[in-house]
This record gives sequence, structure tokens and C-alpha cells, in this order.
Amino acid sequence: MPTIHDLDTPSILIDAARAEANIARAQAHADRNGLKLRPHIKTHKLPYWAKKQVAAGAVGITCQKIGEAEVMADAGLADIFLPYNILGRAKLERLLALHRRVTLSVTADSMETIEGLAATFTDAGHPLPVLVECDTGMGRCGVQTAGEAVALARQIDAAGGLAFGGLMTYPAAGRAAEAEAWLADARQTLAASGLACERISSGGTPDMWRSSEASVVTEYRPGTYIYLDRYQVAKGVGSLDDCALTVLSTVVSHPTATRAILDAGSKALSSDTLGLADFGELLGVSGARVTGLSEEHGNVTLSGDGKLRIGERVRVVPDHCCVVTNLFNEVNLIDGDNVLETLPVAARGRMG
Repeated sequence: MPTIHDLDTPSILIDAARAEANIARAQAHADRNGLKLRPHIKTHKLPYWAKKQVAAGAVGITCQKIGEAEVMADAGLADIFLPYNILGRAKLERLLALHRRVTLSVTADSMETIEGLAATFTDAGHPLPVLVECDTGMGRCGVQTAGEAVALARQIDAAGGLAFGGLMTYPAAGRAAEAEAWLADARQTLAASGLACERISSGGTPDMWRSSEASVVTEYRPGTYIYLDRYQVAKGVGSLDDCALTVLSTVVSHPTATRAILDAGSKALSSDTLGLADFGELLGVSGARVTGLSEEHGNVTLSGDGKLRIGERVRVVPDHCCVVTNLFNEVNLIDGDNVLETLPVAARGRMG
């Protein structure tokens, strides 16, 4: 069996046991709180893990792009949610083809998006469920008021080939209570307008653990929970010992006693820090932080008793694992130092 010592660097390592444990822990939490879990595959982009998540109890998966959904459908995943405004003839035709293959649902936050969907999906016997996206504080996509949500829900409901599927949001981190109040008001406004809202879908790994049986949310779409990263650790979701994804790298230079250089730069670790002070930390090397990146070089600052040597291989826990996954063509599932399997990142780079 190959080991991590046989791998070239930089490479992604996925501790299979940790990922499986993270899947089981999140599913157990969802089950305890009466939530349907619909994991977002943007973190791993692998049918391998998507199937594991569904087998553990997830009702289906979430994909952000049609191309990702097509890859998952090809692999046998049968229930897919696309929480994205789909616009343009080419994309709508691909969406229709996907709808004929799997159980599909989407979102919209404008009349224009709904008009495109309604013109494409015309089979009243097999309508496309469309959820209204709501901006509950994130400041990205989404209607701004409950009244706007009702107006779009009515437009969806009136379209022969569409069905109003509920409400969807991606809340701002740490503002779950604000999102809860927004969604509760919208649900009540819909009910007063004669529109039932049975599905309310939310996302974001950190705040999932604050959910309870009293929540109006019926479905949760966590992504990062499967691997975790330094941002999630900072938010209290887990510890470094729960992080399944690391980047295997080699020390290629040691210019000073307190500074070393890795062969993993922004093309391997990403410059997306999610607000953290640096770009990653080295496992098993006390006080070693990746404090600077160029394209192919990672600057490591050493403090305390941490020591490195040129040629040494190290494992870096990145700040944001979702972006790091997207930088590699393949990942290596490991058990200790043993490489169990090398998998292509199947949904990476898919268009649409």
C-alpha cells in the first residue's frame, strides 16, 4: 500500500476516519433536532463523499453549479438542490435535462429569473420546485422583504410548470437569530396570503450547531463540516484534531532561524483567510504559521520551540478548505500514513 511519503508535494490529504466522523456527528445533530440535512458538495466536489453523506441519512445534496449537479447525477445522486439564479437559454436547457433525470429544486430572487424558468418548464404534471431566496442579513442574493417573497411565490405558483417550494437563505455567520426572525415573519406573511411554506432551507456550518427543534428552518445545507478548517475551529465547531483536510508540503528553503519556505503558495493554500490573521498552521510544529503567500511559495514564521529543516515534509491546515479543494485535480484518502485511495475532484472546474 502506498504511503504519504510516496506522494509528490503539494498534495491534499483527507483523513478518511475524521471525515466519516464529521459526517456522522452532523447527521446525528440534525436528527436530534428534526432537521433534514442536505449537504453542500462545494467543499469536497466528490461523488464518493456525497454518497457517504446520503447513506448516513441526508435527504439529498446541494450543488452551486449545473455542472456540479450533472457530475453528481451521472454518479447516481438522485435528489439535488441548486440554490442559484439560473439565467440564459443554454443553462435553462441543461437544467431542464437535469430535471428529467433527478429530483431537482432551484431558487429565484427576481421576476426575471422566474420568467425564464416558467418559459422553459411547462409540464404541469412534473413541475420544478422553486424556492424564493431571502436576504436575511448576508447582503448577497435574495429578496429584501417578506412582501417581495410573497410576490415571487405567487408568480411561481401561477406558472404551470413550476411549483412554489418554500424559502431559502444563506445567513450571515453569527446572525442565526436575525435570520430566524426574518424567516418566521416571511412564513407567517405567506400563510396570511394563502401560500403554504413547508420547506425553509438554511446553510452555513458554524450556525448549524446552534439550531434547535424550535427553529422555523426545516432543512440545513452545511458544506465545510465534512472536512473542517482553521476558520471552523476558530468558530468553535471542532478542534484541529477534527480537521480531515491538510495540505502535504515540503520545506524548500530556510532563509532565517525564524522563517522557512514551503512549496505550497496561493495556488495550493488559497489567499482566502476568511478574516483570520494568517493562511494556515503546521500540524505538530509548535507556533508554526503560514504568514505569507506568493504563487508557489508559502512563508512560515516560527516561534517558540518550533523547528524545521530543509527537505522536511509538513502538513498544513488551511483557513478555508473549500477553496483549497478547488485548487487540486485529486485528493488522497489516508489512514495514518497509508494512502487508501486517490480520487479525482470530479466536479472541479465544471461550467454553468
